[in-house]
Formats: sequence, structure tokens, C-alpha cells
Amino acid sequence: MFITLAKHLQPAPLPVAHDPRWACIVARDKSADGKFWYSVATTGVYCRPSCPSRRANPANIQLHDTLQAAKATGFRPCRRCSPDGPSLEAANAAMVADACRRIEASEAEPSLAELAGAAGRSPGYFHRVFKAVTGLTPKDYAAAQRAARVRQGLEDGVSVTSAIYDAGFNSSGRFYEKSTGMLGMTPTRYRAGGANEEIRFAVGETSLGTILVASSRKGVASILLGQDPDALVRDLQDRFPKARLVGGDSDYEALVARVVGFVEAPALGLDLPLDVRGTAFQQRVWQALRDIPAGRYAEIARRIGAPKATRAIAAACAANGLAVAIPCHRVIRKDGALSGYAWGAERKRALLDREAGRPSRA
Repeated sequence: MFITLAKHLQPAPLPVAHDPRWACIVARDKSADGKFWYSVATTGVYCRPSCPSRRANPANIQLHDTLQAAKATGFRPCRRCSPDGPSLEAANAAMVADACRRIEASEAEPSLAELAGAAGRSPGYFHRVFKAVTGLTPKDYAAAQRAARVRQGLEDGVSVTSAIYDAGFNSSGRFYEKSTGMLGMTPTRYRAGGANEEIRFAVGETSLGTILVASSRKGVASILLGQDPDALVRDLQDRFPKARLVGGDSDYEALVARVVGFVEAPALGLDLPLDVRGTAFQQRVWQALRDIPAGRYAEIARRIGAPKATRAIAAACAANGLAVAIPCHRVIRKDGALSGYAWGAERKRALLDREAGRPSRA
């Protein structure tokens, strides 16, 4: 009698609409996948929380703590979210990883149709997913792999011609069209480790501290901010360990003055040739940064079509050696927080204030 009465006194289950897990279904929260499942009586299917199908009436939904419990309903698995297998996100990541291995192992660059066919997807769908996962198009990824092969070949001491063809270039002419942007210098000089490359530099002062500007023959290669001029010179040496550093003359100091003027008054603009050196992904991020107008900020992940590559984008911003010229200070968090900045948060705040025409708080 007591046991029977106790059963009747147990609280009834919460209606689905009042269960905290319902919010995960409404938000199609991918992080909830694998933690619970739900079934829909009106359609006779069971799903994962992130299912993209039209949301059902909560009165027709039953929540399940395990996949076995969802299967026990006798319903069939949803075809859109495939609750029995890996999530769509995991499947796409595996697909892209396999495509990357194919690109890396191929002597010649595989076409988009070949990669999509091997993945069992349409070229358009494959292209979109690949870019979303890696931040690069398949073509850009293949180009980055060829560049890495050339660099490795030259560093291993093989001839320039061998490095070109071993990397998959079918003609030396096509390679030389891109070699300077790919290596930052001629192939012969890169093979020598960049030895004797001349980097001119000069140090100036701004209201934000000391600034060092350095240039190669191609353009401005580094803009560094700090407090200690000697520390900035050491930083420059670390960035160009085999280059020959040459102090700038009065003409070069005039260029530094232009950079200083831009720091103090961003509205002046900074129209200087740049020698931008980095990986394909870094250069993609840096170009997107340069496209952000002064006085504004943007979500770089969205701009470059790589919404899931936030960590890689943060690393690219941290690797930027051209302060203010490549304005990584214009990247802030969604909640408005400044986030990190290689040259210090106070400098970042001051630069943003100046670009927006606000009194500086630095």
C-alpha cells in the first residue's frame, strides 16, 4: 500500500516545452548531439537535437536519453540528420580531411570535379563545405601545398628546376609568375636561405610608443610597435634571420614619417607597397583585414567565408608583422570586447578611437 501510494506521489515528467533540452532543439544546438535524442509522433521519426527539419510541435515530441531508447519507439531514423551515424558536421570534416590528403598526395592538382566525385558530392556542395571547414578553396589549398613543396625542395638543396616540377608545376613559366609572392624573394635567393637579402629599416616615435618600419625591395615588410627600440630591432632580426639589415637614410626616414602620420591620423590613409609574406590562409585573412574601412570592424571569419576557422584566424592576426598597415586591431569579439592584440590592448583601443574620431582613452 505504501509503495503504491509513493508511486502516485512521484512528480509527473516536465512537459517537453518546459524541459531545458527543448531549447537545444529550438536552437538546433550541435553541441547537444549525442547527449539526447527526440522522436516525433506525427512523422514517425527520431532525430538528433541539431536536426535542420522543420520544428515539430513539442506536444508531439518525446525526449530520449539514449539512442537505444529512441530506437525502441519503433520509429525510423530521420533522413536529414542521420541520428544513428556521425553528425553532418563530423561527416563533412572527415570528407574534407580525405580531400586534403588527396590533394597532398597528388603530383598534379586534382580538379574540383575529381575531388567532389571522390567524395560523392556535387562540385558546388563540396566547394562550399571545403571552404567552410578549411577557410580556403580547394584550389587555394592545392596552391599552398605546391608552395610548401617548392620551399621544402629548395631548403633540401635540390635545383630550382627540380623543385618546380617536383611540386607539380607543369611549366617553369607558370611558377615564376607566382614565385615572388609565394617565396617573398627569387627562388635562387630562397634556396640560399634568404642570405644577403637587404632589409632597410628605421625607428621613429609615436604617441603610442616606438615604431620600427622595415622594407625589402618589394615594399614595406614589417611595421613593429613597442617601447624599446633595441627590442624592436631584435624582433626584426628574428623575423629576417639571414637578411642583411641596413639602417635607413634620410629618404627612408621620410617613409617612416608617413607611417607615423598614419598612426596619429588614420584618415590620412597609408598608400604604400607592401611585401606581405605568409601562408595562403594568412594572406587571405590579412587581405580581408585590409578591406575593412577605417572606423569600422567586422567578423573576419564571415568575411572570408570560414565561420568555423576562428582559431586559425586569431593565429593569423597574431602572426601579422605589419601593424596598422594590415589592421588586425579592427577585429573585436561579437560581444564588443577588444580581444587580444600583439601590440597591446591599450594601443588597440587608441587606434580604434582615432579611426572612429573619438577622444583617445590610451
